[in-house]
Amino acid sequence: QVQLVESGGGLVQAGGSLRLSCATSGIIFKSNAMAWYRQAPGKQRELVAAITSGGRTTYPDSVKGRFTISRDNDKNTVYLQMSSLKPEDTAVYYCNAAFIIGDTFVPFGSWGQGTQVTVSS
Repeated sequence: QVQLVESGGGLVQAGGSLRLSCATSGIIFKSNAMAWYRQAPGKQRELVAAITSGGRTTYPDSVKGRFTISRDNDKNTVYLQMSSLKPEDTAVYYCNAAFIIGDTFVPFGSWGQGTQVTVSS
């Protein structure tokens, strides 16, 4: 069973930076795509970054150029470096392993508790 533990969230002023981490177990980490998602109050969960097993990354336009996803296969950990944060980035951030179907990253693990990111204006 996939286990995911996110950390690194917090309160930051607009324009600031945060680095999120996600420790995983229960999967062959190096063989799987990984992704970060976020969910703001009253909104659906959305993809914010994904990385294939080969290191190819994908970002939506809303975070492109500001967020960077990376992975450490030795530590079974995926990271999300966030910079130039905006109040609209406020959300609970989750990671998950994902299948790739076409251009879509489909999460398949059980969701962890997430980590809260709050950006003040």
